[in-house]
Amino acid sequence: MEFKPLHTQIEKMIQLNSSVIVLENPKGFPFEESNLYQMDMTGTMIWKAEKPEKGVFYSRVKLNEDGHSLSAYTTGGHACELDLQTGKLISFSRMQ
Repeated sequence: MEFKPLHTQIEKMIQLNSSVIVLENPKGFPFEESNLYQMDMTGTMIWKAEKPEKGVFYSRVKLNEDGHSLSAYTTGGHACELDLQTGKLISFSRMQ
């Protein structure tokens, strides 16, 4: 299935068994929304990633080897670990 971005353009997609993780370009993305999200194969939203603070967007993401979490970085200098099932933050820290 071909996925259409919500607001900007898709920068990265991570294909899972029955869904896909999508990272959209943060430039021009709505300020209050998350540009990292998961959709099922029909295009239905499963979750939008929780952000560590307002005004930041995700800039990079990768699936961790454990298969249960994602590592992501934000435009605000945060290193984040996200739960793959919910999109909620497990942990984050601000890089110096």
